Amino acid sequence: QVDFAFSVWLSFPERIVGFPTQSHFWDAERGRWGYTSKWTNELSMVLTAAAFYHRYYHSLFTEYLPAGLRELVDGLAACEDILLNVLVAAVTKLPPIKVTQRKQHKEGVARQAECAEGAAGTPPGPHPAPAAAGSTAGGRRLSQRRDCLDRLADWFGYMPLVSSRLRLDPVLFKDQVSVLRKKYPSLEKP
Repeated sequence: QVDFAFSVWLSFPERIVGFPTQSHFWDAERGRWGYTSKWTNELSMVLTAAAFYHRYYHSLFTEYLPAGLRELVDGLAACEDILLNVLVAAVTKLPPIKVTQRKQHKEGVARQAECAEGAAGTPPGPHPAPAAAGSTAGGRRLSQRRDCLDRLADWFGYMPLVSSRLRLDPVLFKDQVSVLRKKYPSLEKP
């Protein structure tokens, strides 16, 4: 899976390529940007804990960020990965790429069963009414990440993140499908 993700990144070095994704959306009821880690078809961020990105973006992030933006992110918890995604989207005007996993590991399945609604890894359900922010550690983190997203959009003057539905699957990675298909030339269209 890591080899596949790296080969995808080599094909798209201007993008962030990775496994766990998140999404932003406009919350009309609250009049602010929302953030979700639910499994949906839309994605606009890849968590940097399991991602490939060009060192150019790392250099922008560590050396060239304006002081005001650095102070903003330093003052907010759990905001660095959102900023990196916003920064890359602002530069490229392109969404990240999600690479799907071949199989789930047993620890991941057990963790999902323990996750609260809205936490990372939680299967999708109907959009629940927002829980009281701060009622749980997960709720606080979600609230902090929403605040980060809102403040970054304010700082940039627009929302740089770009949504996508693209997911690349390693199901045929390193498979000799092309060799096998040549046995059936009628399948090939001229």
